[in-house]
Amino acid sequence: MATVIGSSTSFVSLSCSLKQNQALNRVSKLNSVSLCVNGKGFPSLKLRPAPLRFRVCCEAKPHTVDKVCQIVRKQLALPDDSAVTGESKFAALGADSLDTVEIVMGLEEEFGICVEEETAQSIATVQDAANMIEKLIEKNSA
Repeated sequence: MATVIGSSTSFVSLSCSLKQNQALNRVSKLNSVSLCVNGKGFPSLKLRPAPLRFRVCCEAKPHTVDKVCQIVRKQLALPDDSAVTGESKFAALGADSLDTVEIVMGLEEEFGICVEEETAQSIATVQDAANMIEKLIEKNSA
């Protein structure tokens, strides 16, 4: 029995007279699937290669997150003991759109980066900002 979801195929059970290595080789080169459920046959399904959607997503270093927390506290005039973490949303901390612009300007100055307007508008949390910073630093150093 085969289950086809989107462009991925997973086999619940595979019955064939091939040896294990032969079966794996045959499955890896699969480009169509014929289904038979309760004795009723269905036409073959052609599988098309899916576009690559592999994306490496890394969390920013704790040091970067801590610096961003300090800048957010400073820009929003929050006490040093206020709970600002990577998960903190700027809006939940009381930031309006002007405050967010000032936070981004503070980040640009501190880290020596330039943030495009579209990128700045997508930042909602401290972690988003820290991830963006590390991505820009890596891009600039390459």
